Amino acid sequence: MSKSDKLLLVFANAIKAGGGIHSAAELAFMLGEPYTPAFTKFLADRVKKGQLRRVAQGLYESVLTPPEPETAIYKIIKKLRSDELSYISLESQLSHTGEISQVMMDRVTVVTKGRSGIFATPYGVIEFTHTKRPVEQLVAHLYFDPDIKMYRANTQQALTDLKYCQRNLHMLERE
Repeated sequence: MSKSDKLLLVFANAIKAGGGIHSAAELAFMLGEPYTPAFTKFLADRVKKGQLRRVAQGLYESVLTPPEPETAIYKIIKKLRSDELSYISLESQLSHTGEISQVMMDRVTVVTKGRSGIFATPYGVIEFTHTKRPVEQLVAHLYFDPDIKMYRANTQQALTDLKYCQRNLHMLERE
């Protein structure tokens, strides 16, 4: 079996297990290959040949067995900030709970203890906003959403985050 076939098999098995988005280092590990510049070039070649799609820097999905589109962006979020507390908040969460009438269609706003940043993906834009507040102040106001397998802010925390980050408050239905 060729290395390309093994790679596609890894992605197909990952989909069965609920995965589908993998870093280059994870793919090297799953294939039993060293994570080297040569392996990175191998992945770039698979992208050029149309077998893989780069969804963010260093993250890939198979074009033959992509993840479910409804949850793929959340998988990317978790991979981009896997070492830090991150949760859906700000405008995305307020739209989710109906506190604002605007529907966030192409952007997910995330509060993180990691670095701020904006990432364009095939599934929409991910906007990370850093918070300096201690985790202990945040965790009591978060809940786990099993549909996306991520934490979300409760409504009060999302409003607090919006004000703390000095974001647009004019879109709130009530204030």
